[in-house]
Amino acid sequence: MCGIVAATAARNIVPVLIEGLLKLEYRGYDSAGLALLNPTLTRLRSVGRVAELAAQAEGQVAHHGIAHTRWATHGVPSERNAHPHVSAGLAVVHNGIIENYAELKQELIAAGYAFTSDTDTEVIAHLIQETLKSSADLFEAVQRSTARLIGAYAIAVLREWDETIVVARHGAPLLLGLGQGEDGGNYAASDASALLQVTRRMIYLEEGDVAELRRDAIRIVGAGGTAVERPAHESTLSADDVELGEYTHYMQKEIFEQPQALAATLELIGGAQAISPNLFGVAAPEMLGGVRSVLVLACGTSFHAGLVARYWIEQLAGIPCSVEIASEYRYRASVPNPEQLVVAISQSGETADTLASIKHAKAQGMGRTLAICNVPESAIVRECALRFLTRAGPEIGVASTKAFTTQLAALFLLAVTLAKQSGRLAPEQETSYLAALRHLPVAVQKVLALEDAIKAWAERFADKQHALFLGRGHHYPIALEGALKLKEISYIHAEGYPAGELKHGPLALVDKNMPVISIAPNDALLEKLKSNLKEVAARGGELYVFADADSVVDEEPGVHILRLPEHYGLLSPVLHVVPLQLLSYHVALVKGTDVDKPRNLAKSVTVE
Repeated sequence: MCGIVAATAARNIVPVLIEGLLKLEYRGYDSAGLALLNPTLTRLRSVGRVAELAAQAEGQVAHHGIAHTRWATHGVPSERNAHPHVSAGLAVVHNGIIENYAELKQELIAAGYAFTSDTDTEVIAHLIQETLKSSADLFEAVQRSTARLIGAYAIAVLREWDETIVVARHGAPLLLGLGQGEDGGNYAASDASALLQVTRRMIYLEEGDVAELRRDAIRIVGAGGTAVERPAHESTLSADDVELGEYTHYMQKEIFEQPQALAATLELIGGAQAISPNLFGVAAPEMLGGVRSVLVLACGTSFHAGLVARYWIEQLAGIPCSVEIASEYRYRASVPNPEQLVVAISQSGETADTLASIKHAKAQGMGRTLAICNVPESAIVRECALRFLTRAGPEIGVASTKAFTTQLAALFLLAVTLAKQSGRLAPEQETSYLAALRHLPVAVQKVLALEDAIKAWAERFADKQHALFLGRGHHYPIALEGALKLKEISYIHAEGYPAGELKHGPLALVDKNMPVISIAPNDALLEKLKSNLKEVAARGGELYVFADADSVVDEEPGVHILRLPEHYGLLSPVLHVVPLQLLSYHVALVKGTDVDKPRNLAKSVTVE
């Protein structure tokens, strides 16, 4: 959601800014822009793709600049609302939302400032400009101005004739890149992937930090107003990690990376004879030992992972588990429980609603917190007492795939660990679960071989407007996830339902024009599910069934069946979601939608 790149160097930084924005396209955006110092200010903006901005910037040369991709919150997508926003030779780019912008705007209008956009960001530019009247130092002016902002922000600021860039963050991610080699320079971005082209040495700014970037130096002041040193990290990403390679889309690449992502995530149990709570941190043995219930907080796809985990935790560990949409949790009167384990799930680790909900839980005295996340230095990881890193690698496609399956693997490990901590895990069960987890990458690889058959199914969805996904037990959340994937990237309206709920409403929608996709593993609920499928067939519905190799479900007119290579017991949801991902991907290809950057959506949702 929105993206920032800033650079100051001896080299021409215009190509760096453009390349950085291209690497941030996955975050979702509707316009792009940049501001360059030459030494006066040059601003370029465009609605649409970064490629259009790149064409405008052809031939530009500068050594200091800031750039931005915008996902509209305040004001429609348009050039006048695109960043950077300027105020008398000063330019600002901003991620986040300023909640008190209306009051500040009225104050600035009274001071004589004219607003040319509908954004909350323009308030920041004019506020810093106004503050410069009493403090000529840009760094100090940004410090004083940001102290007045309420909400979430990551900003980068530059002004004419000043060879510095000032950045600040509160509630939105921002990191610094330390230049390497003879070109040197210093950089800032909202995501490490934007800076891999120039450096792998990164500093992750803390909440409330303000930093000044010069070609040959940086300085950082913390939230308390005193100078601080932040550690530099060597990024483990490489430029190849965020390249398409042989694939047509990032979503396709990431679907096929799932065996490797799962293997990396489960590497720590590769040679283990037993499952250790230390997988979740050094404090885990003590912290997990007294857990009497679990609360999972998440959004979107991560919420669906949490729903699957509820089945696992309650079945294996025998303790109650609730799963809440993070954006709802902190706005209701909940009952705090200090013995409850609070699990925050997020791919990016910067999801605003999830981060706010974990802070809310801690404020209520719930200190047993665990982050399941794909980004080591993210805000949610830093906020939680325990952590498990999923090691899925960069996920560029907006529709989450490998992040989801690696989250499921981590959550199954958690369920087994809690079962062991509570004395409910027999040694032979532990051995069996370890073997199943180790075999999981191979099992997923076999499922990917179904792609050609799924392509044929996808052709039949081209003219459909609606679809229904059915599952039972711990496959019901997988039906929800399959419906989400289809609606996200193909724009077909889709709903996921527990199959037993068909007769309580959704059956009224079923006809020959509404495909019904069902997950039919060979488990204790199969016979119940088959009865539900008969209800669909009796109404003329077209059924597409993903079954296990040994599921006794017969193909007949109007009932199409694809069989997964093997039944996988409790871990079956990890396998069954993969063909649903492939189905959504190939339906989107047939319909010609923008697979990696679906309309109106963003990858990293850093605003409420």
